[in-house]
Amino acid sequence: MGKFYKSGKWEKKREHILKRDSYQCQESKRYGKYAEATTVHHIYPLEEYPELALTDWNLISMSTAQHETNKVTSLGMYWQRKRRREFEAWKKSRCIKSDGKDK
Repeated sequence: MGKFYKSGKWEKKREHILKRDSYQCQESKRYGKYAEATTVHHIYPLEEYPELALTDWNLISMSTAQHETNKVTSLGMYWQRKRRREFEAWKKSRCIKSDGKDK
């Protein structure tokens, strides 16, 4: 996955997400605090869902400190719950595309 993070597509998407979130850490913002965002986090992990690597709703801006905390704790579950609707719609569309039928 290291190669992915050096790709032009990722660099462009990363900059887009940071701008979208006004370079503000979204995890800190949840608690009424401000921290500069320097990292873009995959809500549903890249290793498990490479198809979502460049999907806007699966990406949020975070400070480096929050990103490191988020990776090793259950804090990430908050963001997955928050994006559950989008994730379920994506899964459903994926099933329809694979066989042409709604499963």
